Amino acid sequence: MFSTPTSFLGSLNIFDSFDNTPIIGTTFSNKSTQLSQLLAAPNSDELIEDLATLISHRGVVFFSEQDLTIEQQKQLATRLGELSGKPATSKLHVHPISEETPELSADISVISSMGHAGVSSPSYFRSHTLRGWHSDITFENVPSDYAAYDRLSPPYQKFLEGLTAVHHADSFIEYAARNNIKMNDNRGSPENTGTSLTAIHPVIRTNPVTGFKSVFVNREFTKRIVELSPEESDATLQFLQLHISENHDLQVRYRWKTNDIAIWDNRSTLHTATQDYGDKLRVGHRVVSIGERPYFDPNSKSRRAALGDLRNVVPEL
Repeated sequence: MFSTPTSFLGSLNIFDSFDNTPIIGTTFSNKSTQLSQLLAAPNSDELIEDLATLISHRGVVFFSEQDLTIEQQKQLATRLGELSGKPATSKLHVHPISEETPELSADISVISSMGHAGVSSPSYFRSHTLRGWHSDITFENVPSDYAAYDRLSPPYQKFLEGLTAVHHADSFIEYAARNNIKMNDNRGSPENTGTSLTAIHPVIRTNPVTGFKSVFVNREFTKRIVELSPEESDATLQFLQLHISENHDLQVRYRWKTNDIAIWDNRSTLHTATQDYGDKLRVGHRVVSIGERPYFDPNSKSRRAALGDLRNVVPEL
């Protein structure tokens, strides 16, 4: 049985926001809108559920100059998943090569241009970002919780809908071996164990919050399409990767300020870091909430096909 898409409750309408582009991205730029206050509000569940729904519909939501603590960040990630229907067994992800420190638990990843505890060296960071667009942790059996699918021709959409792909994190395995790091074996879900860091997922995935279909491959972790020959797989993945990266109107670029927060739906979006900050230090704390095992519902719709049904449902924020 597949999930029923979630509807907006309208609780976020009181906060000022704007859409970054017609297709993707919404920003709450007023620093008086604090996620810490949403967590503590009397109607907190309603607010967080609406935020989860908005994130899935808009792909990514940005908040400016937040005062969120690390523990509140973890609490927010957990509740966003729980209130949008993730399995009870899905917790916060522990990265395979993340190390617990006195300051931070293993379910916090420090993304740094200079290297940090539990994260790679500067040289690894540079080589990793050069690989470009990716979705996080798709090498897990249960990874984290549109428009590129809509741009495909209907025959090509149907062709992809029956396919599955192998996702593998060979770079993390190599890094752990090279640096004598013991990989974490329990990574936020009973299904995310072992050290192979390999999973098979549908090429077209249904988002349970929106009910929309999306392309679920990425350059970093997707290695081959199971049902195709190696040559066919390489050609198909190359086309999809270019299709994702070269449709610039399907992308949003954000200029970071101190303590800004971005929350994205990893089921239906990809991201990449642009190294345009010279020798300046770039540091962020990432929390990943584990979602459901990826699935394809043949009765789900594309975003474009569903817009007629949703036009009067999505609130103007």
